[in-house]
Amino acid sequence: MTESTLIDVGVNLTSQRFDKDREAVLCRAQNSALSALLITGTSVEESQKALLLCEQYQANFPGFLYSTAGVHPHDADHVSSDYIEQLKQLAQHDYVKAIGECGLDFNRNFSTPAQQQRVFSEQVALAAELNMPLFLHQRDAFNPWFATLKPYLDKIPAMVAHCFTGSKDELSQCIAADMYIGITGWLCDERRGQALRDIVSLIPLNRLLIETDAPYLTPRTIRPKPKSSRNEPSYLPFIVKEIASITGVDPTEIAWQTSSNAAKVFNFSSNNEAL
Repeated sequence: MTESTLIDVGVNLTSQRFDKDREAVLCRAQNSALSALLITGTSVEESQKALLLCEQYQANFPGFLYSTAGVHPHDADHVSSDYIEQLKQLAQHDYVKAIGECGLDFNRNFSTPAQQQRVFSEQVALAAELNMPLFLHQRDAFNPWFATLKPYLDKIPAMVAHCFTGSKDELSQCIAADMYIGITGWLCDERRGQALRDIVSLIPLNRLLIETDAPYLTPRTIRPKPKSSRNEPSYLPFIVKEIASITGVDPTEIAWQTSSNAAKVFNFSSNNEAL
């Protein structure tokens, strides 16, 4: 693995905000020392689109794109009766590396809490059945979320707390459960991210992952400030820089360790020259 390689483990590349220049976005990502992107699936349809993007760009970007397959809690009310079977079929493809994004979101309740819980529990069980990592979402629902996961801690190869913004106590519980912690540009916003900035140094390097969550959460630390509010994977180095600034850890070490963690968690192809 080269010293400069970076892996973005959370990119919403199926978003319409990338429709006009998706290939240019991928080129800029590679030019910014990224060696792989994990495209987030948030529903069966979006998971299918994510897989199609991996296949579509394989020729021009070999070993660069991977994806997840899952149903976000916002979409839980809209699942079909056979959605688990559809996710299982998607998970058979080599590009699909995790089940998710799945979890609980009681902050906005776009789906009913009861249905969120059912759909989340079923996807956790699916990950255990398939021996695949979980890519996890949680907002204002930590206790029931963690309670759902706890019986599976030794049955699932890895759990990733995507876009972690929780408390010190929640972080401690996740780390004690050997979860991986995904850090986004939320850390680069001193207005709403100060609580995370205060605790990010508590994350062991061997549990740290980095992600843009593009097109959302554009780092506020980018200079010069980009003309568009749209986030993209090429901005991932700004997250590394901010982690380094806060923790005092050398950014090269952060880049190496987070990429090593991502390659391990998601079992990225060994033929990827950067890994």
